[in-house]
Amino acid sequence: MIENKVIVGISQGDINGIGLEVVLKTLMEPGIADICTPVLFSSQKTVSYYRKVLGFEEFSFNPMRDFSQLSARKVNVFVCYEEEVNIEMGKATDVSGKYAFISLEKASMALFDKHIDALVTAPINKSNIQSDDFKFVGHTEYLGSKFSGDPLMLMCSESGLRIAVVTGHVPLKEVASKLTIDGVSNKIIQLHESMVKDFAIRKPKIAVLGLNPHAGDGGAIGNEDKEIIIPAIEKTKTNGLVYGPYSADGFFGNGTYKQFDAVLAMYHDQGLIPFKTIAFNEGVNFTAGLNVVRTSPDHGTGYDIAGKNKANEQSFKKALYAAIDIFKNRKLYGEITENPLHIGTIKKER
Repeated sequence: MIENKVIVGISQGDINGIGLEVVLKTLMEPGIADICTPVLFSSQKTVSYYRKVLGFEEFSFNPMRDFSQLSARKVNVFVCYEEEVNIEMGKATDVSGKYAFISLEKASMALFDKHIDALVTAPINKSNIQSDDFKFVGHTEYLGSKFSGDPLMLMCSESGLRIAVVTGHVPLKEVASKLTIDGVSNKIIQLHESMVKDFAIRKPKIAVLGLNPHAGDGGAIGNEDKEIIIPAIEKTKTNGLVYGPYSADGFFGNGTYKQFDAVLAMYHDQGLIPFKTIAFNEGVNFTAGLNVVRTSPDHGTGYDIAGKNKANEQSFKKALYAAIDIFKNRKLYGEITENPLHIGTIKKER
């Protein structure tokens, strides 16, 4: 790292969406280059185009084609492509999908080669990015194929609300068949480890949600809670403070979630609907469980407001800050646990 600052890579996302707008608004924040060294994976022409359209003429950057050209005091733009790209704001096109992948691929390579310390991804369109090189349902699954570990989608906010999901981008009709005792218990363990290593919470208190209404009502409304989730919780209680299963509606409706450091939901919408209701515009999507740090904002491409200078950059800004904090927490945890003190008996002096 240059000057002990975290080097944060940023993928541009879909160039026809609001990704580059929220990125540029964040990077124009006074003092941003004092807390990290940003590297946006895009091109001079694409960034200059957005700068003109949005009226951000004061935004300056350092174009680079090699990491030997990295500036510690400026916003850097790593040139991923030289050609001029046809930008059609508000439209999902094959072209915008193609260049979203080019940016993501280059950023991922830089993360793998340790040229950057953490990665923040701007939103992609999960449909138009599909190709022979990208056959994944999202960033989480793509990065899971590139790096070590088992990816865990974890939504977190500055207020302390953190919700992970056992099954991520899975059709609802397949969720129940994807749940196993080992699968759920492994996610509980992953979530516990992330709280300790990534968020510096020494003894995290974790709540587990049930799958069925009223957490199955003892088997009256489905058997998954009784036969899978409860055994998974019992299996992991030796690892820390784990409670549940809770009925999701009452758990969020009466504010019980405020009593926990993290929540494990069984499927995507069970966790993300309450999360976005409570913490929209400040939420961050963090891919826990991998050997690298990746965050993203909690919103999509926003085609309906693309290019209109209406996009709220707060979630992206929080994602950038979260990436810095998590990287530092992991580094500190590694230093603390690398050479633990040997505990032995002390001989009493006579």
